[in-house]
Amino acid sequence: MVRKNKFIISGGGTGGHIYPAISIANMIMKSIPNSEVRFVGAIGKMEMKIIPKHGFKIKGLWISGLQRSLSIKNILVPFKLIVSLIQSLIELLIFKPKFVIGTGGYASFPMLFISSLFKVPTLIQEQNSLPGISNKLLSRYADYISVAYEKMDKYFPSNKIYLTGNPIRESITKKINISQYKKTNNITDDILVLTVLGGSLGAERINRIIEDNIEFIKSKNVYLIWQCGSIYFENYKHFNSDFIKIIDFIDDIDSVYQISDIIIARSGALTLSELAVVGKPSILIPSPNVAENHQFLNAKTIEEKDACICIEEKELELIFKNKLDLLINDENLRNELSRNISRMGLPYASSDIVEIIKKHFNDEP
Repeated sequence: MVRKNKFIISGGGTGGHIYPAISIANMIMKSIPNSEVRFVGAIGKMEMKIIPKHGFKIKGLWISGLQRSLSIKNILVPFKLIVSLIQSLIELLIFKPKFVIGTGGYASFPMLFISSLFKVPTLIQEQNSLPGISNKLLSRYADYISVAYEKMDKYFPSNKIYLTGNPIRESITKKINISQYKKTNNITDDILVLTVLGGSLGAERINRIIEDNIEFIKSKNVYLIWQCGSIYFENYKHFNSDFIKIIDFIDDIDSVYQISDIIIARSGALTLSELAVVGKPSILIPSPNVAENHQFLNAKTIEEKDACICIEEKELELIFKNKLDLLINDENLRNELSRNISRMGLPYASSDIVEIIKKHFNDEP
């Protein structure tokens, strides 16, 4: 009986950690014969629901991160860490993986740390331009480090770094008939499509700035696709019209990316990787409510390459309207941003990561 090529992928907490993990898992199953992939996440977090929907088994650890504010919950963190390390050891001994991959978040730390102690080869995948705490700690033990940005050797050992980009869905690279899609959705070819993305739950601050400027947007002869989020949909659905489409969640995001001429969005790592692959000019509004302000650093890294317009939330009232007006009116600027962000697109991250793993297997004595 041929021994299976077993993999553990650990990470979670946000979609930015979960969906790259799923992309890597799918590529492993597609590219490495006789493979089996098992996930490890945190009990009660979104990965426990999302991963099984994609056909993979997942083990939940009793682990949580430190609260940034003073909280009694922080007292339990050391105990949870010890328990999760023991859980990871048990999983490692029972499942016996040939390779372990971490995609970030505190859920990845126990599994990757235990794996490295037992000399199981490991790879960590860092999505952001500023690494998270777990990946910073794990970098000294990991065998390989996959990154999405250049100049990451200030955080990680340079001899372990591989610039692969962030794993994205294969479907995002598939072309559609844009004219036909617009016709089906009653969008005329002669107007720009402005798309606002706030994530599945929506972004309150982005929604408010769009609402404050809705009359201005109406005056610009554009078609607005406004994904406001499920918890805000009732507040904004009255804006629906022939030229404004209010939606809580976009199922066919791949097609919407392709028909869009301008995109307004947060600057999470996964969103930025997708924008680079589809090559769309964008206004990025980083969320200030994230660890170490990494969304701002992501956006500034791209803006420094003249590949987006970055606006902090505190500046929205001052400059949002003028920046949007400039982008709508200046086709040359849109084309420049599109060209520059496209140069940053790395659509084959999942396959490149799997190639690193395969090379490791081939190099083994």
